Amino acid sequence: MATDDLGRTLRRLRRLASLTQEELAERSDVSVDVIRQLEQGRKHSARLPTLHALASGLGVELTTLLGDPPAVSTGENDGPRFVAVRRAIMPALWVAEPKAPGPDFSLSELREQIAEGWTQYHAAEFDTVMKSLPDMISDARTATASPDSADRGEGFAALGKALQLAGHVAVRMGKTDLALIGLERGIDAAGHSSDPLLRPMIVNSVAWTYQRQGRLGDALSIALHAADGTKESGLTATADGLKVWGALTMSAATSAARSNDYERAAALMENAEKEAARVARLPQGSDSRMVSVFSPSSVRIERVRLAVQYGHPEQALTLAKGMRLSKDTPPSWRTWLLLDVARAHTDLGDAVGAVKALESLRRVAPTWMQHHTLAVAIVRDLWALPNRPPGLRPLAEFLGVGA
Repeated sequence: MATDDLGRTLRRLRRLASLTQEELAERSDVSVDVIRQLEQGRKHSARLPTLHALASGLGVELTTLLGDPPAVSTGENDGPRFVAVRRAIMPALWVAEPKAPGPDFSLSELREQIAEGWTQYHAAEFDTVMKSLPDMISDARTATASPDSADRGEGFAALGKALQLAGHVAVRMGKTDLALIGLERGIDAAGHSSDPLLRPMIVNSVAWTYQRQGRLGDALSIALHAADGTKESGLTATADGLKVWGALTMSAATSAARSNDYERAAALMENAEKEAARVARLPQGSDSRMVSVFSPSSVRIERVRLAVQYGHPEQALTLAKGMRLSKDTPPSWRTWLLLDVARAHTDLGDAVGAVKALESLRRVAPTWMQHHTLAVAIVRDLWALPNRPPGLRPLAEFLGVGA
């Protein structure tokens, strides 16, 4: 998101929250004059503490206010490529029912394509995912018309997983209502599959989408309900089932924290971290790319994120210190960890520590960092310091700050 869009985003989020400028000022403890200047475009940026306060007052994540990394390199949210994804999620009315797959069709190849799509998604290769999604969804719909009942069940499982991926991409494009349509259709497909874990996995994606919409109570409720159902059904006796339960529990913790119930969030995360230690000891199941992200590393990363987002930077750095990430930790989780560590150091006034974390982030994910407005906001804050720390200038030049 361009810096010039900050004011428009602030105004849109404030109106969605049904708040006047004065009410947001009171909730966030930010001057109403600053809010007016931002919304009117007379002020194009603000210090990180101010942005933190505004996000808290709006009840959203800071990245919702600042913007995620762009989902496609062109920045055309409704370009032809995304229109194709939209059409795949919501086919036109009266389209003919899918025909049975031909002799050259391979369910195993389709599953591999969907798994690779999730790998690309976690690597923030959104443009690549969007190119392949329409064909993935179309092929999965074809598989649901198989005359063999077992293959039909596998086809519905593939369709549910492909629609879940499409929902995640739609969220990254800022199209949360479209995401919910895709996810709800994915849940329906999951009901016709033979995979009992697919439905709660997609429910977790719905909870994440509700969070993005500010529906925190709904997000918390469905995540806890699905987590309880997963455990009561005995599905946590396998590694895959425990991963799904853990991801739902972490999602519930995030909703609790954003609802200012940090103690409940911390208790949920501590329980999740304890249970995550069992994953490696349980019978392993399907391709790890096709199940929820849950491991001791992912839980600790999420605990760091919650701590820094909700005003506990010292705890965030304590949690992050000496952390060793497992091999199955997706690249996107690694990059978020480095950015959160940089935020924690910045909040504590440790400019040198922040620069070190940002230097690591640049080495790990330069393109992601270059387009992430939160990274830019941190560097802008550090650049405004009277005594700039060593190593800041190359970062500022890389991000176009202070030029």
